[in-house]
Amino acid sequence: MKADSGNANGTEAELSDSLKTFGAVLKALREESRLTQEEFALRVQYSAAYVAKIEQGKRFPPGDLPTRAAEVLGPVAVKVLSAAAKSLTRRAVLASWFRQWAEIEEDAISLYAYECRAIPGLLQPEAYIRAIFDRRLPPASEEQIEREVASRLERQQLVSANQNTAFSFVIEQGVVARRMGGRAVTRQVIDHLLEMGARRNVEIQIMATVQEDHCGIDGQMYLAESTAHQWLGYTEGQRSSSLISAPKDVSVLLQRYGKLRSQALDCRATVTLLEEMGAAL
Repeated sequence: MKADSGNANGTEAELSDSLKTFGAVLKALREESRLTQEEFALRVQYSAAYVAKIEQGKRFPPGDLPTRAAEVLGPVAVKVLSAAAKSLTRRAVLASWFRQWAEIEEDAISLYAYECRAIPGLLQPEAYIRAIFDRRLPPASEEQIEREVASRLERQQLVSANQNTAFSFVIEQGVVARRMGGRAVTRQVIDHLLEMGARRNVEIQIMATVQEDHCGIDGQMYLAESTAHQWLGYTEGQRSSSLISAPKDVSVLLQRYGKLRSQALDCRATVTLLEEMGAAL
C-alpha cells in the first residue's frame, strides 16, 4: 500500500469533479426556486460567500445542508440534493495508502489505537486538525486544507454512528503535552478527549511520560475486528503504510496492545491527568 502519486492525482481530479457537480446541482435548484445566493444563504443560515464557494465546487457542503434547504427548495429538490451529496467522493481526499484502512474502520466492531505521534484522527477537534494541515509540508492550498478538514470531521462521525463498536485509545502523554497549535488548541484537545472518553463505547487511556515498563517502542499501531471476528492491523510511516492480515503478525500486535493498556493509566486516572494538564495551561 505504498503511496502512488498517479493515483493521488486521479483521486484529486475525481474529487474536484464531484464537488463541481454538486455545486452545479445546488445552483440549478436555487435558481429554479428563483433565489439569489444571498437570499438562499440567509434562509439556510450560511454566509453568501460560503454558498458561492460550494456552488463553485471549492468547498465541501456541510452534512446538514439538505436538511436546512428542505423548507427553502421543497421536498423534491431536497431529494435531488441529497442524492448529489451521496455522490461526493470524500474518501478520495484520504491518502491513497490510508483508504483501505478507512473502509475497514467503517465496519469494525472493535477499533484499537496506540498513538505516540499525534492525537488519533478519530479524536481530533477541528482546531487541532487545522493546526496539523497548516504546518504540513509541502504547503497545502486553502482549498486543500478545507477538503482535508471536512473529510476528517466526516470520518469522525463513525464514533457516534457505530454505537455498538468498542473504541479503545492509548495515547502518549507527550502527544498532548507538545501543545500542537498552541495553548488554546491544546485546551480544545483536552476538552474533546474528556468529552469523547465519557461515551459508553469509548475508552481513552494516557500513557504516562515516565513508564519504565513500556512495550510500545516499535511505534504506533491500529487494530480492527471485523463483523466476522477477524482481526486486522495497520501501521503507518512517512507517506506509506502497512495493512497487516497474517494471523501470527496480528497476534503480535494484539499482545502488545493488551500490554500497553495494562501499562497506561486507567480511564479514571486519565481523566484526572487531563484535567490537571488543562488547569496548568
